[in-house]
Amino acid sequence: MTEPLDERLRDDAALDEIELTSRLMIAATSKDSPLTQAEVDEVLGISRD
Repeated sequence: MTEPLDERLRDDAALDEIELTSRLMIAATSKDSPLTQAEVDEVLGISRD
């Protein structure tokens, strides 16, 4: 039986950063050219209103 994770070690901000970085890496590897700023914004969920 595995021990539960110690919640004191959980860093939600770091986990969010890792998630966003992962999304960018996946998007970048699916293209043959660099991502445009608009594509980066879309992956990160940034709205340009």
